[in-house]
Amino acid sequence: MKKIIALSLILVCFSVVVPSLHAQTSIPIPKVTLGVDKATKPQDVAVTLQILFFMTVLSLAPAILIMTTAFPRIVIALYFLKQALGTQTMPPSQLLIGLAMFLTFFVMAPTWSKVNDSAFQPYLKNEISIDSAYNAGVKPIRVFMLRQTREKDLAMMVHLANLDRPQTPDDLPTYVIIPAFAISEMRIGFEIGFLIFIPFLMIDMIVASILMSMGMMMLPPMMISLPMKILLFVLVDGWYLLVGSLVQSFK
Repeated sequence: MKKIIALSLILVCFSVVVPSLHAQTSIPIPKVTLGVDKATKPQDVAVTLQILFFMTVLSLAPAILIMTTAFPRIVIALYFLKQALGTQTMPPSQLLIGLAMFLTFFVMAPTWSKVNDSAFQPYLKNEISIDSAYNAGVKPIRVFMLRQTREKDLAMMVHLANLDRPQTPDDLPTYVIIPAFAISEMRIGFEIGFLIFIPFLMIDMIVASILMSMGMMMLPPMMISLPMKILLFVLVDGWYLLVGSLVQSFK
């Protein structure tokens, strides 16, 4: 109720202040309108369908970013690092996701550059149609996904889709490549996470064994092992090693 009252007061103040400012200054205030009219030509229907298509693509943009880029492998490895360190809320999840996104942009930059040069820019210049732009733009992304995908995962998705054995990569539908790529990325991300866990797990075991041998049963091993794990991670320049290994893991 308090939020509603506060919002109402803000709107009232805004409605009183804005007209007075507009009367005192000559700065124009833009007006945005949205209307729906009856389609009278086939071109109007085509434009409407294109707008609906682009709105759908925008709503699916997060899923497209996750399922067709290097994001899954990177974010899984970073979260495994956070769990292995045992620092609970440090680094924050927002920081890890932001780092994963910018590393994804770095890894995907050559692929997206090819998409821009072969599809997006020619379409903006009206040199190709939207169908040709889609076909040209999806090729670099398919090549990137196929380089990271195991044949075993591709074979499983082809079998589940009841498709004939493809002779060339061009025979593979995109809707088959995407889930196979996602499965392969998650597998590699978990493998990297396992390798990250090993040194920190050894520290936990060593600290727990020392405390038990000293009879310090009431002292939580995490209180001793946590600063040691952080110290080890800093001494070996962990962020440098992890980020470099993640970027180089992409073919």
